[in-house]
Amino acid sequence: MPSLISSLSLVTSVGRALFRILGAAPLTPSDDPEAAALVRQGDEAYRAGRPDDARRLYRQALTRRKNDLDALQGLRNLAVDGAAWPEALGLAERIVALVPTAERPREAERLAAIHYELGRADVQRRQPAASITHFKSALKADRNFLPAALALGEAYEAAGDHREAVKTWERAAELQPALPLLVRLERAYREEGRPSRMIALYRAAVERAPDDLALAVALGRVYFELEMLDEAADQFEKVEVRAPNLPGVHAFLGAVFEHRGDVREAFEEYRRALRLGGAFDWPQRCTACGTTTSTWRDRCAQCGRWNTLRPVEGR
Repeated sequence: MPSLISSLSLVTSVGRALFRILGAAPLTPSDDPEAAALVRQGDEAYRAGRPDDARRLYRQALTRRKNDLDALQGLRNLAVDGAAWPEALGLAERIVALVPTAERPREAERLAAIHYELGRADVQRRQPAASITHFKSALKADRNFLPAALALGEAYEAAGDHREAVKTWERAAELQPALPLLVRLERAYREEGRPSRMIALYRAAVERAPDDLALAVALGRVYFELEMLDEAADQFEKVEVRAPNLPGVHAFLGAVFEHRGDVREAFEEYRRALRLGGAFDWPQRCTACGTTTSTWRDRCAQCGRWNTLRPVEGR
């Protein structure tokens, strides 16, 4: 009779063979050198700008090795490039299920981006309920995916559910006090006649992200717009100590002094703002490729990555 160990070895070998035949697990390049060669050729075609050839080669690789991650990722990239979002979604879901744990956050972010784009398409088709589903799925894949949080709140507003819109943005702001979120909440609180909530919102954000000068300036702006001139001056002067060459800060200080009737001080601050020049909006930098843009966007125009723009520190 065969020993227990030999029997277990036989079962293990049969199990491995079944996994390979059924494609239930990703295979390594050494399992099929021809499939690996097809993927390499597909990558070369993709880089050379021949998407049809790349697609054909990736699909050929998948006929030999069903769950080849490189081939699936190549097809996913082609679908994203062509804005074929339903196709990209199916591929991205397969990839997330197959990748090692260490790579899952990156792939989950890409899955979130695809759900986000599907939601945007639903918005354009005036289908708010469908868009809400996709934006929620994006946040389920990556709860820090800021574009989806912003869009989900806007979809709720389009559907007439202002309360849920505000709750969505508040929950997102608790995770990351990003300025685009705070601006939307500020607008909502302003419309509701809740100025104290506006102040509390920015104070809490500044406390959680004390190095974020964009938030510090925004708090000063809110003080100024609420005609809390002493508080505004104090806030802008604190920022000036840390970053003396921000034209927007000097412009706001000039406005504060002007409202106080301090014409000479106002003139001096305005003059400094003009001398420093530059835009008064806070620039954003892509954390993936380093490209700088004047305002926040959901996607970097240079590298195409989503959710990568962050305020430039120190300017």
